[in-house]
Amino acid sequence: MKACDVMSTHVIAVGPETPARAVAETLLKHGISGVPVVNADGAPLGVISEGDLMPRDVAEREARREQWLSMLSHGQDVGSDYLELLTDDDRSASEIMSAPAVTIEADAELLEIAGLLSANRIKRLPVMRNGKLAGIVSRADLVRAVVQSEADAITAAAQVSRNGDGWPVASARLEALTAPPAQPEPAAAAPEGGLSAAGFHDLVSHHEQQLLQQREQERLRAAQQQHKDAQDFLANQLTEEAWQQMLANARAAALRGEEESLMLRFPAEVCRDHGRAINAPDPAWPETLRGMASEVFLRWRSELRPQGFALHARVVEFPNGIPGDIGLFLAW
Repeated sequence: MKACDVMSTHVIAVGPETPARAVAETLLKHGISGVPVVNADGAPLGVISEGDLMPRDVAEREARREQWLSMLSHGQDVGSDYLELLTDDDRSASEIMSAPAVTIEADAELLEIAGLLSANRIKRLPVMRNGKLAGIVSRADLVRAVVQSEADAITAAAQVSRNGDGWPVASARLEALTAPPAQPEPAAAAPEGGLSAAGFHDLVSHHEQQLLQQREQERLRAAQQQHKDAQDFLANQLTEEAWQQMLANARAAALRGEEESLMLRFPAEVCRDHGRAINAPDPAWPETLRGMASEVFLRWRSELRPQGFALHARVVEFPNGIPGDIGLFLAW
């Protein structure tokens, strides 16, 4: 797959003279976290992300962080508070953008895209075709492409198997990923003349192959379930009832002599970086939270931190060596 296969072709962009407040309004209106800055000919000059809009002064940045995180919260209509803080910000897009723009050609392969995103520590790349902006590709686009590629491979293999087109590789892939675990076959009678070490070796190899197929099948099911769980999580919001239950659970934990309580558990996919900042750990991990996780952080910051409570985030499981579920823990 190439950049043109996964990019978003409906690109929202701003001009170099666009005020900072107007850039923030654009992000809010379209529900995005960054925009390219283009000249009169549509050529990208740079890119503005939510972080670029934050004040350069450390103290001022810290004072505004809560409002900024609120803006990023999934489904939250709290952007007006943040926009009020930008009233006196007279910077233009050309002054706050990250420049020059790192771009990619439309025929670039996904591996090259991933390499550029990682090497430049950025989340999106403008895609160029014949010298003009053709789209934009983000980390989220890459994740969706990988998931869809897995699903398409299984569907294609299933179709080949049904049609009997005689593709042994596709059929084997289908069997490995979708077939139920094979039941052990009854042991064959030993041939006349005695046992065979080679035959026993074949039985061991067959057993190991079955185990590999089962593990691959379980891995695929787990990945699909985690993706579904993340989407379900992002579709929900923090209710007052749920918040009060979290506090009740924390009180009960303290009564049991414990020093922390699990407030919320969610898939790493919910985080914008799939949990890498939390796993590092990176002090900026709160900025990666989305949805209810971000809401819990904001409630802790405004209501519980002044009372002396701490909030910790850590990965609670590592399936196949990568971050799985993440927990937010209230500590005292």
